[in-house]
Amino acid sequence: MTFVKVADESEIPEGGMITVRAKSVRIALAKVDGEIFAFEDVCTHDNGSLSGGSINHGCVVCPRHGARFDLKTGEVKQLPATEGIEIFEVRISEGNIEVNL
Repeated sequence: MTFVKVADESEIPEGGMITVRAKSVRIALAKVDGEIFAFEDVCTHDNGSLSGGSINHGCVVCPRHGARFDLKTGEVKQLPATEGIEIFEVRISEGNIEVNL
């Protein structure tokens, strides 16, 4: 288990997303109801960035074709994607967001 600091908790507005890089992986961080979620910032439908999309009912919505993925499990909730996204375990330590890579 390798946790890596990727951002400060204060960098992500409530309901918003940012993109970070850790060990050459592009990760999107989202904050929903005070909870931080981390997932690979790539839509499995067409390899587009998810971080330019929106958060809706616990899902990240791809800005390109509207695929939806569950923020907790990565499971596909709406086509056209058919494969889920990778989710990373998150911990907060002294205001630092760390993800398990």
